[in-house]
Amino acid sequence: MEEMKHEINKTDKLTNILFIIYLIAVFEIILFKLELPFSNIGNLRSINLIPFNESLILNGKIDFSEIIMNMVIFMPLGIYVEIIFSKWSTTKKFSIFFIISLVCEILQYIFALGASDITDIINNTLGGIIGFLIFKVIVRIFNNRDKAHKFVNVFAAIGTALMILLLAIILITN
Repeated sequence: MEEMKHEINKTDKLTNILFIIYLIAVFEIILFKLELPFSNIGNLRSINLIPFNESLILNGKIDFSEIIMNMVIFMPLGIYVEIIFSKWSTTKKFSIFFIISLVCEILQYIFALGASDITDIINNTLGGIIGFLIFKVIVRIFNNRDKAHKFVNVFAAIGTALMILLLAIILITN
């Protein structure tokens, strides 16, 4: 039993470390667009409060790739929140998705690092919800929450290593 507790603690620690790395990466991607921090301060400050408005229009068509990318970037947040804060209500978990997205958009506006857009908040929050549901499906597939948690950690560790490698390559080549 003691060995099982130690293994769970190691699993939880790994999840927390991966979650922190993920959050740093999200803020880097959303705020700095993979550029050096504060290299483009003051370049853009705009705000859009009309959902799915002209900010998504590219060459007269809706740019679905931006919508999808915003959701994909926030899917891991939903998975991590469901694992780490499993005892919280669903409303609290969904609120975290919204709050983190809102903070990103506010910081973009304050530091003039990009366009702040209500559409991004909606899509990011939806991405968190999808990630939350994905973890629920993984738990059902494994029929065991602890096994699903370990599976996610392995998958996330590999993904995190690849992401760090990709970011390093991008930063080195710029």
